[in-house]
Amino acid sequence: MTQVSHQPMGRGFYTIMAAQFFSSLADNALLVAAIELLKASQAPTWHVAALAPMFALFYVVLAPFVGAIADAYPKGQVMFVSNAIKVIGCLLMLFGGHPLLAYAIVGLGAAAYSPAKYGILTELLPASLLVKANGWIEGLTVASIILGILLGGILIGSQASSYLLSFDLPLLQTSVDTPAEAAIAVMISIYAIAAWFNTRIPATGAQLIAVPKNKFALLPDFWGCNKKLWNDKLGQISLSTTTLFWGVLGNLRVIVFAWAAVALGYTTSQASTLVGVIVIGTAIGAVAASMTMTLDKATRLIPLGIAMGVLMLGLNFITHIAIAIPFLILLGGLAGYLVVPMNALLQHRGHNLMGAGRSIAVQNFNEQACILGLGLLYAMGTKLGMTAFGAIASFGFLIAGVMWLIKRWHDSNCRNFPAEEAHLIDIATHDGMHD
Repeated sequence: MTQVSHQPMGRGFYTIMAAQFFSSLADNALLVAAIELLKASQAPTWHVAALAPMFALFYVVLAPFVGAIADAYPKGQVMFVSNAIKVIGCLLMLFGGHPLLAYAIVGLGAAAYSPAKYGILTELLPASLLVKANGWIEGLTVASIILGILLGGILIGSQASSYLLSFDLPLLQTSVDTPAEAAIAVMISIYAIAAWFNTRIPATGAQLIAVPKNKFALLPDFWGCNKKLWNDKLGQISLSTTTLFWGVLGNLRVIVFAWAAVALGYTTSQASTLVGVIVIGTAIGAVAASMTMTLDKATRLIPLGIAMGVLMLGLNFITHIAIAIPFLILLGGLAGYLVVPMNALLQHRGHNLMGAGRSIAVQNFNEQACILGLGLLYAMGTKLGMTAFGAIASFGFLIAGVMWLIKRWHDSNCRNFPAEEAHLIDIATHDGMHD
């Protein structure tokens, strides 16, 4: 009987976790500060809505290149440079650059950071620890989302911003004059902390794959990697599941604000706590998966995706906060419990097929493209008069229907390609799993 491995993770792993936490903390606090900056400058309201797509833009556009770069250089160095790019975006906000352009540059840093962050796990750890490692990294990521949003809100608040703006640096005149600018200045220091942890990440000794002199040669290579992962009988199942999950979750954060207003009569400030509740549930599910699941059992969780879609429909019948909170925690918990093993399986297959960095870049491309596509559909539907209840119902049916198709797809693979199940068993018995 296969059980979860209890091998130690090692100091290098925890250093990566610290770097990831501070970098993600600053990303999420910066979003709050950027929104406040746009409102203070009386920018059109659609500029606020455009922040998330601008952040995701470079994930999609640069996907063919960032994975190859992550495989060509030590990943700790790539993560350091990525944080430096985020600092440049913050400085641009501080010194008069357009917030949307500046936030896109921060997204560029995040796009470069991601394949290195996930790819280094496969270099440091055996396959038997990938589910546990993914539980750590997803749990810390969602914790940083919650704490980052809270931190951003605190920093732009009157008490903290008054304190920050009271600082006078001798012989140095800065343009930091508003609460949002003071918060952005704090973000720079947090990115610096993350960068310091990046310098402490040990070299893994993994073989580096050189970037070709003709960078555009990476385009057919990237599409080839994309095709290879979609054609792999395990890769296609895990990739389709994580793509759907992140596409929906990325937009659900927005939909919850509209739903809370009509179902509970909540203001934007009150609704933000409900977004945090979903993220808390996701973190609980992620940690539970890291403690109880193994890589060879990942595909058995597909029915949870169908249940998640059906459960989402129940939001339209909730009118009281006492029911909404546990319901949203359960919804987030199912999502977290499903995505962690699927992420680990996808990384395992990608690492074996094409290298960790390229694999994560393919994953990011598909997931961010799904966020953009579903977000566009949601925006168009809202413009045409679709209510929050209609959006909830549409997303619920979409999740349940697509996950049902993915289950049928996997069942067909198991019947027609029995080597797939044999590979999962091999993972359990030969990749370092312990009884």
